[in-house]
Amino acid sequence: MAELTHERLTEAKTAVTERLAGLRLSRWHLRAVDRRLETYCRAVMSRPAEHNLWEQLAVERFLRMCERYGLDVDAVRGFFAFYEQLTFTGPNGPTHFRLTPVQCFQFASIYGFRDDAGLPVTREAVLFVPRKFSKTTSSAAFAVWDLLFGDANAESYTGANSADQAKKCFDVIRGAVLALDPRGHLFTVNEESIRSVMSGRTAKAQCLTANARTKDGLNASTIVMDEFSQARDSGLLNVLTTSMGTRRSPLTVIITTASDVYDGPFYAMLQGYKRLLLGEYEDDTVFVHLFEPDVGDDEADPATWRKVHPHMGVTVTEKFYRLEWLKAQRNGADALMAFRTKLLNQYFTNAGRQWVTRKDLRPVLVPKPTGPMAPGTVAAVGVDLSRCNDLTAVTTAYYNQNTYRVTMVTDYFFPAGALPGHTDEELFRRMAAEGHLHLIDGPVIDYSVITAHIRAVAERVPIVKVGYDPNMAAQFANELRAYGFGPVMWSVPQGYGYFAGPVLEMEKRIKEGSLHIDDNPLNEWCFGNCVVAENAFGCKPEKKSAAAKIDGVIAMLMALRSLIYWKR
Repeated sequence: MAELTHERLTEAKTAVTERLAGLRLSRWHLRAVDRRLETYCRAVMSRPAEHNLWEQLAVERFLRMCERYGLDVDAVRGFFAFYEQLTFTGPNGPTHFRLTPVQCFQFASIYGFRDDAGLPVTREAVLFVPRKFSKTTSSAAFAVWDLLFGDANAESYTGANSADQAKKCFDVIRGAVLALDPRGHLFTVNEESIRSVMSGRTAKAQCLTANARTKDGLNASTIVMDEFSQARDSGLLNVLTTSMGTRRSPLTVIITTASDVYDGPFYAMLQGYKRLLLGEYEDDTVFVHLFEPDVGDDEADPATWRKVHPHMGVTVTEKFYRLEWLKAQRNGADALMAFRTKLLNQYFTNAGRQWVTRKDLRPVLVPKPTGPMAPGTVAAVGVDLSRCNDLTAVTTAYYNQNTYRVTMVTDYFFPAGALPGHTDEELFRRMAAEGHLHLIDGPVIDYSVITAHIRAVAERVPIVKVGYDPNMAAQFANELRAYGFGPVMWSVPQGYGYFAGPVLEMEKRIKEGSLHIDDNPLNEWCFGNCVVAENAFGCKPEKKSAAAKIDGVIAMLMALRSLIYWKR
């Protein structure tokens, strides 16, 4: 899914600011519900420079839902009173926390609306907030509320990516329950679960990790996914949400801070949530509250920090932000990325280590060409074959001899039989469904599909070179020769010296705009996984981590090397 443009976001900010300025908040009588609820809404409506676009849209949507459903005052006040009676661990020991205006808005939006059947309207809540927001206490409140006031057989699950993270979440829930029931009359509490022993109630709460072995037989009523932006796939979330089918009022809550995991499920989900707020589609069952800078905000400006963190001065101080900003300037790329993702709540990768950044790539992305090629166009093909059961990339570099411009189109292939359990299964299934990845029948790559693809290219435009790795492609090379491609086949070993020329050529062409790349999202993904390593012999792309995929980048450089050494 393509990201929203700066122009679109700027226009949306101007428009919602004007719409909110034209409303009289008093007509909704929010002060009669709770003064803090009115305080938050009024601040967002009257001080747009201090609140981001997504906050403004969320308030506008909340008021619209108040008109549509009415606000259940008793339900809202009841949850507020419940939360403020919970005991949490604070800096000075066990303590009760008073809800802040922004928290009042969030909980009112989640628990305050009922449909015609008297059931809660909100079934999914997304709190995209920076670090130090009180995510853990909010997570605990959802779980304990379900234990006490949910279905008699309620099952509340807090999902996390790691055992340490799961334990941290569950310890807060466990502590709150033990404070409510210190003698164990209502619940049995252990390290892994909480179970009701009240007459007629079998409710329970539990933490699960993404690699938990036993997830069968679940019947979830409330799900809280903690730091979901770090997840590489949505397996745990899918298992939990699909277990909610018998529940009349299920609730799924995602509470997370940004990360650098662009290829995880949450980044794509976040773009959809933003479109929901922008009104591109309607779904009253979803509540979304997002905190990040607006377009054009200065990341070094304390005003931006206050906009991003609604609990500035409550759970975190401006001094802390200032010190972290100075540390980011002093300690380099890793510290700067941590500041941006965790404190500014923005998705970032470490551009200081990347070869071609997202910022570099975006101006040269173009739609895949589908019509007849211009006169004088030839093609060089680069083939990065997988080890039989992984990703294969084939790049066709179209070179216009009249304009000297290059347009690269990369096709990705994967054996469908190798998908189950693959590290990138979730991403590859989504890419295949959207038409960005070709799934091949069987458990391994069928080279005949690759040769057929190259033959189809040759029918469209003359192929002057086919670059391939001779150490990986004996069978593939023989198939190509059988179809008459022998004269144009070009060996491209994977050593540093062989890639130095195309690496420099690609850098130069991207900067001057004479090279374009098709806007397949897998291309951006591969570039995001890529760094350039150097030695005495030259330079070449390397993976950021062992599990990363850079096949598309390798195929592009092989095709470009083939063009560079093509004798006209």
